[in-house]
Amino acid sequence: MKHPFKDRVWHHLFMEWTTSGNDIFLRLDPGEEVHQSLQEVANALNLNAAAVTSGIGRVRASVYGFMDDDHVYHRRTIEGGAELVALQGNLARHEEGHPFTHLHAVLSDDDLVPAAGHLFEATVHVTAEIHLRRMDKALAMRCPLENSQFTALRLGDEV
Repeated sequence: MKHPFKDRVWHHLFMEWTTSGNDIFLRLDPGEEVHQSLQEVANALNLNAAAVTSGIGRVRASVYGFMDDDHVYHRRTIEGGAELVALQGNLARHEEGHPFTHLHAVLSDDDLVPAAGHLFEATVHVTAEIHLRRMDKALAMRCPLENSQFTALRLGDEV
């Protein structure tokens, strides 16, 4: 049997995804921003809640960081390329209705020095391959916390 993609010429212009049950596997291409792309998939597939279970690839212009004990984010930037060693997090709807992604990542520079934290933004440099697990019956919503830069996840019973 001939493989369906064997003779296909690949011209990556924008992300592609495929689904199998509640699993969504997507590929992002150079120039695509990770958060924005996941939010576009959420809108296209009408996702209200999903777990980002894994992600790998190569990104650039990556902004990551941490929240301190006073609920203030501190950001670090890797301007050049970096390996996206691990990506995980979740997707829920903001109380205003738009998709909200909360992601953490492990990035590695070209000297193989890892950096990890909350991922604020990252642009795909070569590719990113990401797995999502759709949670159709979960009730999840993101709401800003008072006196904090954090947008909290509120959970409820099944819808």
